[in-house]
Amino acid sequence: MSDIRPLSRSALAPLALTLVALLLAVLAAPLQPATAAATAGRVPEPGTGATGAPFKGTTPDGEVRGYVDAHTHLMAYEAFGGRLFCGKPFDPAGVQAALRDCFDHAGNGALAWFENFTRHGTPLGTHDPVGWPTFKDWPAWDSRTHQQAYHTWLERSWRAGQRVLVNHLVANRQICEIYPIKSNTCDEMDIVRLEARRMTEMQDYIDRLNGGPGKGWFRIVRGAAEARKVIEDGKLAVVLGVEASEPFGCRQAGGRPGCTREQIDRGLDEMKDLGVSSMFLCHKFDNALCGVRFDSGTTGVIVNLGNFLGTGRFWQVEPCTGTEHDNAIQPSGALGDLLRGPLSGLGQAGLTLPLYPSPPHCNVHGLSELGEYALKGLIDRNMIVEIDHMSVKAADRTLAILEEHDYSGVVSSHSWMDGNYARRLYRLGGMITGYGHAADQFVREWRANKEHRAPGRAFGYGYGLDANGMGALPPPRAGNDGNRLQYPFTSPVDPGVTLDRQRTGLRTWDVNTEGVANYGLVPDWIADMRTLAGPEITEDLARGAEVYLQMWRRAETGTG
Repeated sequence: MSDIRPLSRSALAPLALTLVALLLAVLAAPLQPATAAATAGRVPEPGTGATGAPFKGTTPDGEVRGYVDAHTHLMAYEAFGGRLFCGKPFDPAGVQAALRDCFDHAGNGALAWFENFTRHGTPLGTHDPVGWPTFKDWPAWDSRTHQQAYHTWLERSWRAGQRVLVNHLVANRQICEIYPIKSNTCDEMDIVRLEARRMTEMQDYIDRLNGGPGKGWFRIVRGAAEARKVIEDGKLAVVLGVEASEPFGCRQAGGRPGCTREQIDRGLDEMKDLGVSSMFLCHKFDNALCGVRFDSGTTGVIVNLGNFLGTGRFWQVEPCTGTEHDNAIQPSGALGDLLRGPLSGLGQAGLTLPLYPSPPHCNVHGLSELGEYALKGLIDRNMIVEIDHMSVKAADRTLAILEEHDYSGVVSSHSWMDGNYARRLYRLGGMITGYGHAADQFVREWRANKEHRAPGRAFGYGYGLDANGMGALPPPRAGNDGNRLQYPFTSPVDPGVTLDRQRTGLRTWDVNTEGVANYGLVPDWIADMRTLAGPEITEDLARGAEVYLQMWRRAETGTG
């Protein structure tokens, strides 16, 4: 049974805003352009702006070729209560039904307080709520609550050379309980099951558009060999992962775990049955399995509050014992330095305050006994371990256990690991993929990670776009007036494919001015990286699929 909590006074203001928004939405519904479009009949699916036949087969040395997104959330619209996120990656009724704004954004979006806060840093703001066909204000690289990965946008990336997509089934009970409008449960594992079902439905839908069962370009895979065959056929291998804050109900409240070893075993077996191959043990909030790597800045203050609501405690820090550290959190400094001793004593007694000494900060919580059990359960089931979001204390112990087992199945998928662990991860045979930063920042991070590559190991790189993950997509590259990407351009990964500016409905996007406004501009972003770093980076990205499959195969066979 869900732990239902009364709304705090701080939650009443957003609730009042939302109730007013609902009233305005009902009054404005007859005037909504999307409503008129839905009743006018189905329209054809948008094109991709890509021409040429996607590459099939292997290179002369027998390797597959293609780039990897190791971290995205196609079905996030079902998470967080099912009403926080606007738009879907597909809809049986077509694009005009899928790409519609949330009904509580009606009018001018002034009451879309969560969108306004995550995009502008204030609950006040406006946007044009009309999606299809005008898309005046969304999708955009900095809009967190609007659909970023419609299936034809993803298709454009596949046509340009993408061959692996790791789709994380995502859930977060705390965000769900805070947001007052809901159509879905807040139970994280129920949402994981629902999103897995939606993934199969999306595969079936794309099959229907391409001639029938098995004929689509989007194929959910359960193992490295199946993925290799899919890629050799020139299609996109879709891997299922899980990024939940309380997997298997493993929350932590008042210092007590909310799950048992038996629950963990049942949960892991169920995930395998669902086709899940990659998994996080903790995400955003400390849980019964591990402590988290903190968020910093204003976001960290908010997430820390969520940690308190979920666990009964604010994050706790301790002196770091090595060069690795977690992200710095606020408020910290003089008063926290003065009270360091008393704050530590309070924490040991189970009482915490959101006040911290000067950084570096390290989470006191590492990998718990239950966390070690769950980690070994992933190894026993040949699943890929996602190390991002773990505190350095948890990550260090996780890497030590993986080293004891000589286990290669480990990924840092979106730049949420201390970079000092890169060398250990590469020695194991794991893989790093960088977060979707601006092209110049992504290039810098790629170069830094490549310095740590392991001798004798094949090197390939990828990205974790985190599309629909409540994070920003790559913005336009600053200072690009003198070396803009020129349209049309040849895919830097598949020279048989040419891409022009992406157009959906009445809107045309240009990566030079709008960044990665949606998933369809990923090829443009990669081509922009080639402008900065030459063919070396695109060759490393093109080897991403092969290196990911080699890592996955070693995990399946238990070979290091």
